[in-house]
This record gives sequence, structure tokens and C-alpha cells, in this order.
Amino acid sequence: MTSFTISYTIKFVIKFAQHYVWNQHNELFNLKTGRKIRQVRGGGSIGYVIDGVFYSCKKLKENKYIIKPPKSECPF
Repeated sequence: MTSFTISYTIKFVIKFAQHYVWNQHNELFNLKTGRKIRQVRGGGSIGYVIDGVFYSCKKLKENKYIIKPPKSECPF
């Protein structure tokens, strides 16, 4: 059996749902499930379904829900 591993760098995090992150390729992932979240169109606007609720990209940016990940200190 052959296997491979893909590694991504976290670029942004959603403030109210820390387990949803964007990587360096601007793809949204749910870290709890390990799934890539698709961009959908709802009501004429483009956005994402986060925890069962639709959020448009415009709403996420205007309300400053998208933040940089907090710095973590490595003890090594």
C-alpha cells in the first residue's frame, strides 16, 4: 500500500469558529473533520456554510471575522 501526506500552512482563521481555517492556496478547511469546505452561492451572494449557517464572503470581511492565527510558542 502506498500513502502520501499533504501539508498546508494556515493563513487565516475564523474568529467565532477557530477550527475553520484558510490555507496558503485560499482553500477553507474544517480541522475537526479534515474536510475542504466548498464555496457556495446562496441568495445571490458567494460564501461558505460554517457550522450550518451561511456566511457571505462580504459579511466575513466587513465584520472582521477573518483573523490571522494566534502565534504559538514552540518550546524547542
